[in-house]
Amino acid sequence: MARFDRYMLSQLMVVFGFFSLVLVMVYWINRAVVLFDRLIADGQSAGVFLEFTALSLPAVIRLALPLSAFAASVYVTNRMATESELVVVQATGFSAYRLARPVLYFGLIVFALMLVLMHYLVPLSTAQLNERRAEIAQNVSARLLTEGQFMEPADGITVYIRDITPEGELRDILLSDIRDPDSHLTYTAAKAYLVRTDGDAQLVMVDGLAQTLRTSDQRLFITSFADFAYNIGDLMAVAERDGRASQELMTWELLNPTPELEEETGKDAARLISEGHDRFGQALLGTVGALLGFSALLVGGFSRFGVWRQIIGAIFLIIVIKALETVGLNIARSNPQLWFSTYLSIITGFLIIWALLFLSGRPALFKRRVQVQS
Repeated sequence: MARFDRYMLSQLMVVFGFFSLVLVMVYWINRAVVLFDRLIADGQSAGVFLEFTALSLPAVIRLALPLSAFAASVYVTNRMATESELVVVQATGFSAYRLARPVLYFGLIVFALMLVLMHYLVPLSTAQLNERRAEIAQNVSARLLTEGQFMEPADGITVYIRDITPEGELRDILLSDIRDPDSHLTYTAAKAYLVRTDGDAQLVMVDGLAQTLRTSDQRLFITSFADFAYNIGDLMAVAERDGRASQELMTWELLNPTPELEEETGKDAARLISEGHDRFGQALLGTVGALLGFSALLVGGFSRFGVWRQIIGAIFLIIVIKALETVGLNIARSNPQLWFSTYLSIITGFLIIWALLFLSGRPALFKRRVQVQS
């Protein structure tokens, strides 16, 4: 690799690493806040929160890398143009296509990273994340009970537990049921256990009292019991996980859908095939973004006023590419034979890059022609 290629590639990688770190942290913190509110409210520990945020990291990185590649390309090209480095290199005879070679190397590195993410890390992490969510949803004590707090799992139901032992024993429990306007029930017990029977959930209370308040005449009836089972299954109806989501499937499964797979995911063959090809498109988007940012800033040559117009143009073009990505994906979802539509944005992007590099090698096209009058 030529010295110029190594120099520019090193600059791109350093800036790319910085932008990736910043964007990943922004996306990750935003997602972590939502997870924190949801998990802590359900009584989960900090370890579960860290596990969930770690499993969501590959999907966050997948979103950040193409944007980071585009931002790094724009930043480095702008700096080299401002400091006249590109002008000096062009004066030595380098064409626009030759200048784009280190950017292409950079784009291929991003492409390789995206391939690993899209086809391996993201499906695996998504499958593990969904599995852990299903496990926690089935964990009755985590969804319903939190020690030291008054919980209201349903309207008219209040539960308080002083302590929950590591063995799952509930100590000093209070359960209030005022759903019946004619009769208010309050149960207190020294200890209790949560038991699942035939898909239902029972709260078995030991050594307690049952207090019934008849609202019509405000009479209170108290009954002591050695053990008492209270059905709480209707308070925590949990949908069983009956299949995998399409995001959990490996790419070869998406590209070769079977009727069983369509039934499992709830999606038809066209959607599964388009999603498989979209993973390749997402990986190529990083390469397109890097080359597009460079070629857009190269148009127009050197200017003492900077390249802010080209930067705005590059941002506009990347928005167009993303819009075409949505259009192509919608077309591919309508018919399995139209899977190639998922690459509409990628093909358009490379055509725009070629056109911009072609124009940047002909700066005379951007100069005003002066008419000399005799």
